Amino acid sequence: MKLYSKIKDNKSGEDGLMMRFLQWREAHISEAQCVVILAVLTGVASGLAAVLLKTLIGSISSMLMSHLSISQDNYIYLITPILGIFIVGIYVRYVVKDNISHGVTQVLYAISQKKSRLKFHNMYTSLVASSITIGFGGSVGAEGPIVYTGAAIGSNLGGMLRLSPRTLMVLVGCGAAAGIAGIFKAPIAGVLFTVEVLMLDLTASSVMPLILAAVAGATVSYVYTGYNLEFFFSQSERFYTSGIPYVILLGLFCGLVSLYFTSSMGLMEKMFSKFKSPWVKFAVGSVILSLLIYLLPPLYGEGYEPINMLLNGNVSEIFDNSAFYSHRNDVVYICIFIGMIIIAKVFATSATNGGGGVGGTFAPSLYVGCMSGFFFAYLMNHIGFVDVSLSTKNFALAGMAGVMSGVMHAPLMAIFLTAEMTGGYELFLPLLIVSAISYGTVRIFSQYSIYTKRLAKRGELLTHEKDKSVLTLLKIDNVIETDFMTVHPDMDLKQMVQVISQSHRNLFPVTDSEGNLKGVVLLDDIRNIMFRTDLYKKMKVSKFMSMPPAKIEIGMPMEKVMKTFDDTNAWNLPVVDESGKYVGFVSKSKIFNSYRSVLKHFTDD
Repeated sequence: MKLYSKIKDNKSGEDGLMMRFLQWREAHISEAQCVVILAVLTGVASGLAAVLLKTLIGSISSMLMSHLSISQDNYIYLITPILGIFIVGIYVRYVVKDNISHGVTQVLYAISQKKSRLKFHNMYTSLVASSITIGFGGSVGAEGPIVYTGAAIGSNLGGMLRLSPRTLMVLVGCGAAAGIAGIFKAPIAGVLFTVEVLMLDLTASSVMPLILAAVAGATVSYVYTGYNLEFFFSQSERFYTSGIPYVILLGLFCGLVSLYFTSSMGLMEKMFSKFKSPWVKFAVGSVILSLLIYLLPPLYGEGYEPINMLLNGNVSEIFDNSAFYSHRNDVVYICIFIGMIIIAKVFATSATNGGGGVGGTFAPSLYVGCMSGFFFAYLMNHIGFVDVSLSTKNFALAGMAGVMSGVMHAPLMAIFLTAEMTGGYELFLPLLIVSAISYGTVRIFSQYSIYTKRLAKRGELLTHEKDKSVLTLLKIDNVIETDFMTVHPDMDLKQMVQVISQSHRNLFPVTDSEGNLKGVVLLDDIRNIMFRTDLYKKMKVSKFMSMPPAKIEIGMPMEKVMKTFDDTNAWNLPVVDESGKYVGFVSKSKIFNSYRSVLKHFTDD
């Protein structure tokens, strides 16, 4: 009992200390100043997380792969990916006990549906799981998990200080920007990521925190890992304007590859969703992954080494550790081998995540882009009817920007990320052309990126369109009015008049004994008979009730609710649950008032 009292006193003491700190903060530090300070702290913490993640991945991978033979196939590729997914599956299922996959989509969902609040464990669980997944050979990227981690750091720091959801949204963006900046050493790309992918608007109150967080994240990465770029690229071959037609063709090609990437990923996700047992998912995913890596070793891990090989013109090194090593100088084999990698990468990535691994699609899109750009230029150089000599290095670099732009619907981020992490600023023109054309090609067929498609289908996605974003933030539960007096179909007119005398509403829902909505009674519809005493016992509610023009279901997206109001020209509509039971009414006026309130909160700088 004494121990319990002591613990309780300690807890209350901690709460009291926190309250005093919050009061001091409100008195001496404005919210704008507080956000700037937290942005820097978030940036530093996210940068450290990025460095730690890269270190863990590198250490695990080098420990497992250091003794491989480059001149023959290695059977260890059949074992390590399966082992990695198994360990992560056990960790997520029995330790984390929460869904931590698809990090970027989870962040988007938190922004739109959870008031930018992420759980405390998200600050480290994705980092641990992804380092094991990728280190053991999972064919995914570390960028999705680090975005999730950084966003969680920003959300929890802001939550500790009881900041508003709008401010938490900015801090979530700061964490994501810092994570990207830290892992790629690309602060500009980090800021653009929050704008194009997370779809945060740059306002007077958000631009400075985002920049500070991204710079802090990149600085931490530079301090701990040096000034070496993520990918070493030396432009030994100049780009001439005569190559622009081929750059345009590359943009179209990257757009088609992007469509293949996103559609195939969607089909694979649908396939894995049909498996109810996690062990079946593990078995199918791990077998597919291990076989693909065994046949095509460049699919192992993030794939940064193969990217560096192609960016430096060392295409023969792609064949290291594979059964095709003896054909590394054969033009036909090179084309077939790289073509197979482009096709297989999406299946390897989907199998990794579907089997229980944790990782993102960021690095895979860069990887496929690099392979696609090289493949395009190499094929053009070696087909007989085209007399051209294209730089495979330059086209590989441009392909990275092209596919990333198409997959993520983020052309600006793709351009600056590619330039920042390679130093390829001299190729800005082809990067612009390829990214723009690839993005334009994809937009013809798909409105949403690989990250936003899942949320858009459920009406849970925030966009740059203010109206849609505000409607997404509004929840039907918050605008339901329940002060309507219910009546029953078998009630007579006298009983109805008694209910009217006690109500301040002119609308009455009609329900049965089980609470199911049967209709409504409008006061205007019975005004001509409500004082006729001769009808009091003769008229039943069932005779003068009417059906509402439409019903609103609990959980219906607000955009659909407003469309229902527009289609019916109604001012009030009843709300029912999944089984048809009456819940309340929702009115246009209530929605408009809530809309104005959220819009002011959403746009206030």
